[in-house]
Amino acid sequence: MISISKEEIQALIVKNDSSEHGDFSFPCFTLSKSMKKAPNIIASELAKVINLPECFLKCENVGPYLNFYVRQEIFTQYVLSEISERKNTFGSSQIGKGKTCLLEHTSINPNASPHIGRARNAIIGDFVARILKFEGYDVKVHYFVNDIGKQIAMLVWGANQLDEVKFKDLLELYVSTNNQIKEDPLLEKEIFGLLYRLENGDVEIQQKFRNIVDICISGQTKIFNELGIFYDCFDYESQFLFNNTLEDIIEQIRQKGLLFEDEDGRYVVNLEKYGLTPLVITRGDKTSLYPLRDIAYTIWKCKQDADKNIIILGQDQQLYFKQVAAIVEELGYKRPDVVHYAFVMLVEGKMSTRQGTVVLLEDFMREAVIKADQAIVEREKASDIERAKKVAYSAVKYSMEKISTERNVIFDWEQALNFEGDTAPYLLYSYVRINSILSKRDDLNELDIDYGLLNHPTEMELINLLYDFPQAVQKAKLEYSPHVITHYAFDLAKKFSLFYHEYSVLNADDILLTNARIKLIMCIKQVMENAFDILGLQLVEHM
Repeated sequence: MISISKEEIQALIVKNDSSEHGDFSFPCFTLSKSMKKAPNIIASELAKVINLPECFLKCENVGPYLNFYVRQEIFTQYVLSEISERKNTFGSSQIGKGKTCLLEHTSINPNASPHIGRARNAIIGDFVARILKFEGYDVKVHYFVNDIGKQIAMLVWGANQLDEVKFKDLLELYVSTNNQIKEDPLLEKEIFGLLYRLENGDVEIQQKFRNIVDICISGQTKIFNELGIFYDCFDYESQFLFNNTLEDIIEQIRQKGLLFEDEDGRYVVNLEKYGLTPLVITRGDKTSLYPLRDIAYTIWKCKQDADKNIIILGQDQQLYFKQVAAIVEELGYKRPDVVHYAFVMLVEGKMSTRQGTVVLLEDFMREAVIKADQAIVEREKASDIERAKKVAYSAVKYSMEKISTERNVIFDWEQALNFEGDTAPYLLYSYVRINSILSKRDDLNELDIDYGLLNHPTEMELINLLYDFPQAVQKAKLEYSPHVITHYAFDLAKKFSLFYHEYSVLNADDILLTNARIKLIMCIKQVMENAFDILGLQLVEHM
């Protein structure tokens, strides 16, 4: 007797890269325990009695595997018909339908224009939001605004010396203030004095903090919005300070027996039972540090009771997240899922906002637009800035997404803005080429198709690749890995380019073959659109 569900069987079926051992294989190891037989014996017995649907030619067993050979014509018709019917939902399991997701990403300090390294958080976060929406989830994207930290106090102090502060001035002001503190450490006491006045209800100081924060958040989000990255909710740290939440959390930690006061008068959480170093949550004057406010925010997010609760963080915050998560769980809440990503490095080394050694995201975007427009002028003898922006911003996002999250991105201007090879412009150009072919036919919805004519090796490879898209989506969703989709999209574009140079579409041997190939590239176009949407790439109709 076989005690395995249909879903489990589907999960075990493997699509083979080569049809030498069948197009699909099913390993019988899982059945061994319930059937009390060796998997190779199970495979042999099943191969003799299994009833094959019409779409399969035969089933053979090789050792513990059942290998299935499909009828290519029926398989082709199934794949292309499925894409044509489902359109922009092809590849989605819709597993998230009726479910919610709270996703926090970016949440950078509102103290300057974001540099290219900070952009990786936003770009990965946007990918996670997009792929979960594609899977049917109702996703709300949150941005946690640090409006009461030391960095903001530094800007408030520096702004007191100026008549007016604009967003473009913040980075220089922040670096300048930091340098002044190095030269005169006593200034730091003034800055901490601002924080003390803030936390103790000084209305004038509170307004100054909010003004600086609003200037910065408005400028930062405008840049991200240009890249197609948007936020649903802005949650401010100060809301947890001014509603007594922080005092309540300190008391809860104390009741758990984990709170102690160090020799400097700071409150510290003892995490020895978790094998973690202690976490300091206040200064000596008992004003809150970011970890305490972050604990409060994490608990608040847990109370929203979303089906998924996700946060995007840099690899440098792995220990810190474990500390916060341990405290949150100690207080009775489930820790969020976390996606860690590696750094973006300059050729010269790590970027630092405080030192001013950064490549600003807006500068990178501006340079990318210039380069994209130059490419358009070379091709068409005319400038098109709006189209250049679409190409350039797609290139910015793709350059981050194609590197797996656990690997550093080594940022180099020439390589990042190269419009050849594994780049967004290459993918977009493939898409445009398909559009160009399809624009020459006005009967795309009335094609008479013989699917059996798509039997050349490259055509069959393309059909197999289209079939694999849902698997790529599932892998990317489970791992929160955008590079899975970029690799898929690049493989599809390369395979289409090979097909384009090997075979004629519009001038094939007969009209039925032409129709079949038109149907094929229509489906390639649809899958490209789905992949581009998940990656946040902006479509262009011509290049």
